Amino acid sequence: MTKPTVAELGIDPDTLDWKRSETGEGGIEVAFVREWTLLRTSGDLISVFDEHEWVCFLDGAKKGEFDRAAS
Repeated sequence: MTKPTVAELGIDPDTLDWKRSETGEGGIEVAFVREWTLLRTSGDLISVFDEHEWVCFLDGAKKGEFDRAAS
């Protein structure tokens, strides 16, 4: 299965139930659409993850792999 873009999913991102990591600037938002996980920060860029990619992303975050990028 080829990973779709947000446009190919045929959804309006503004209608999704986004979960926000924090209230201030720099927070990320996550929404779940069928078997896809969507992640966005401020702006219009939305990344699409399949189930395996999302598990790997969460594992890396738990291990601190992205801490340097956040500071």
